[in-house]
Amino acid sequence: MLQIEQMTEAMRTQVLQMVESFYHSDAVSHPVPMEILEQTFSDAVSQDPVLTGYVLKENDQIAGFAYVTIFYACEVGGRCLMFEELFLRKEYRGKGYGTAFFKWVMEEHPEVRRFRLEVTEENKKAIALYENLGFRFLDYKQMVCDR
Repeated sequence: MLQIEQMTEAMRTQVLQMVESFYHSDAVSHPVPMEILEQTFSDAVSQDPVLTGYVLKENDQIAGFAYVTIFYACEVGGRCLMFEELFLRKEYRGKGYGTAFFKWVMEEHPEVRRFRLEVTEENKKAIALYENLGFRFLDYKQMVCDR
C-alpha cells in the first residue's frame, strides 16, 4: 500500500541516492552537479514553501521521491503546480504508485488551475503515464538564463 509523506532531513541519504539515479536516467537531458542536487534537497525540507519534497513509501520503506513547486501562471489566470521530479526505485515501478501520487497531489491542491511537468522524448513510459493522466504537450520551446 502506498504512503505519501513530506520529506524530512532524516531522509537525506536515501533520497539523494535516488536523486543520483534519477539524474543518470533517460528522464533528464543533461547532468546536474551534486552540489545543486544537495541544495535542492535542503530547500525541499526547509521552511521555505517554494519547493516541497515528498517520499513515496511501501510498508514504511522509501520507494521513491518527488519535488513539486507552485507558481502563478498568467496564461491560466491562477496557480500552476510543477512536478519537478518524480522517481520510483525499479522494484516499485509498475504498481500504479506514479499514478496514485499524481492523483493525490491533484486532490490535495484544488486551488491549482494547471499542472505541468517536463519530460524527455526518450522517456516513452513516462509519456504514456502522463497522457493517461490527461497531460498534453504544449507547443513551447523552453529557454533559460542561468545565474
